Amino acid sequence: MGAIHIQIVEGNPHLRSLLGWHLQQAGYQVHQSADLHQAREVFLLRQPNLVILDSEMPSGGGLEFCRWLQQQQCLILMLSARTAESDIVEGLRSGADDYLTKPFGMQEFLARVEALMRRQRIAAPPINLDFGDLKIDLVHRRVRFKGELIELTPQEFSLLYVLAQAGGSALSRSELLERAWPDEIDNPRTVDTHVLSLRKKVEIDPRQPNLIQTVRNVGYRLNLEILNAAMPASNGHVNRKPATAPISRMASVPRPRM
Repeated sequence: MGAIHIQIVEGNPHLRSLLGWHLQQAGYQVHQSADLHQAREVFLLRQPNLVILDSEMPSGGGLEFCRWLQQQQCLILMLSARTAESDIVEGLRSGADDYLTKPFGMQEFLARVEALMRRQRIAAPPINLDFGDLKIDLVHRRVRFKGELIELTPQEFSLLYVLAQAGGSALSRSELLERAWPDEIDNPRTVDTHVLSLRKKVEIDPRQPNLIQTVRNVGYRLNLEILNAAMPASNGHVNRKPATAPISRMASVPRPRM
C-alpha cells in the first residue's frame, strides 16, 4: 500500500502546523497550504488523497474552492468555527465529505481522517475516463487521443475534464470558468484563451474545430459523437497535415490512490 497524502488548507499557522504534526505522527504524508492560490498549486502537483479545508480562509472563497475540489473527486474534510445547522448543511452541499466544528480534539480529528480513508478504500472513484479515441487518466493527469499522449497545461486539462464530464452538453463560459478555475470568476473570456490553446493541441485544423465545438449564444461543448465514431486506428501518432486522427487531455482530478 502506498503512502497516503493529505493536504491541509488552513489560514491559522499554529493550527495548520499542529494538524500537520499529528498527521505525520500517524504516518501520513502531509502538504500544507496557507492560502487558496497556493492550495490549488499544491493540489495539482501533489494530488492528495484527502484535503482538510478551512471554510473560512482569510482571503475568502473556501466554499468555492471546496466545490472545485469535489470535481477533482477528492475526499474533503471541512473545518469551521461555524456551528449552525445551516452552515454545516452548506458546507456538506458544497462538496465536503465530513464537517468538523472548531474547537475539536485531536483524537476526534484523527478518527474522522481514518474514517474517510476507509471510505476511499471501499469506494474508490473512477481513475480513467474513456471516450473511445479520447482517454483521460485522472490519476496521472494525462490525456491520449488515438493513442498519442498530449501534453496539456493544468488549465487546459481542467477545461477538457469539465467538458468531458458534461457528456456532450454545451456549457457557458461562466459555467466553465466556475467549474475549471473558480478563482478566476471575474473574467469569463479567460475560457476563450484556453479553448484556443487547447484546440491547437487537439484539433487537426484548429481553424475548423470538430472536437471542441462553439455553440452559438451558449458556449462550448465536447463533440462525443466524433469520438465514438468507429475509425480505424493509426500507428499511434497524429499527423496534423493530412486528415488523420485527433487527441487526449488532462485536468484537475482524482489523486494517486493507495
